Amino acid sequence: MDFPRALRERRTRRHLSQLELALRAGTTQRYVSFIESGRSVPGRNLVVRLAESLELPLRERNELLRSAGYAPVYPESSLDDPVLAPVRTAIDHILRGHLPYPALVADQGGGLIAANAAFDLITEGAAEELVGPGTNVYRLALHPEGLAPRIRNLAEWARHILVRLGHQEELRAELTGYVPELEPSAGLLGFAVPLRLHSSYGELSLMTTVTTFAIAVDVTLAELKLEAFLPADPATAAALSAAAEAMAGAGQEPGNM
Repeated sequence: MDFPRALRERRTRRHLSQLELALRAGTTQRYVSFIESGRSVPGRNLVVRLAESLELPLRERNELLRSAGYAPVYPESSLDDPVLAPVRTAIDHILRGHLPYPALVADQGGGLIAANAAFDLITEGAAEELVGPGTNVYRLALHPEGLAPRIRNLAEWARHILVRLGHQEELRAELTGYVPELEPSAGLLGFAVPLRLHSSYGELSLMTTVTTFAIAVDVTLAELKLEAFLPADPATAAALSAAAEAMAGAGQEPGNM
C-alpha cells in the first residue's frame, strides 16, 4: 500500500478531518492534503507524529513507516528475549497474585501465552487440542468441544467474544459458524455481561477485566492482554476458593510464563 492512501484510509477510519489531524500532528491542513495527494513526501519524524496522532497500534505505526519508505521505529521482541525478562516476571507475579481466581495472558490474536492454575476450572472438559499455550482463547470459548456446551448464556457471551475479534475476519467466520441462532435474553443484563459457566464446583458467574501495558513501546509487549476473571456473586467466590484449596492439596503449581 502506498503511503498517501494508507494515511488517508487510517484518517477516515478514525473520522478525522485533515485539519484535525494536522492540528494534532503539529502541521498544517494544506500539508496533510499535499501528503495525501502524493504532492509532498513527509520526513520520518512527521510520519511518526502522524501515526501517534492517529493513535495507531504500534504494529500499524511500523506499517505506516514502511509504506513511507522508512525503517520501523518500534521494536518487536520475542517474549524469550532477555530485554523482556522483567515483563515475564511481572506477568508471572500478577497471575499468581490473582489466585484463587482465574487469569490468563494472550496476544493480540487471542493466542494463549500463559494462565494460572485456577484457569483449569474454566477449561475442564475441553478438548486437549484447544487448551494450553499457543492455542486460541477465542476458539476455546466458542468451539463445540471447548467451553460452549457449558456456557449458560452462550448468546450473550458469543456476541461479547465476536465483538472483540476486530479485523480477524477468518477467525470470526469460523467462530460464527459454531454459534447457534440464539437470541440474547431481553432481561436486564446488569452492569456487565458475566460468563455463566457450569463447572464441577457448581455454576460460576464471572466478570472479566482486561489489562494492557499502556506505555509499551515494544510491539510484542503492547499487544499482550492480561484477562482476569472475578466472581460476580458470593457462590462463585466460594467455589473458586474451594477449587484452589483442592488444587493446593494435590500439589498443583499456580502456573507461570
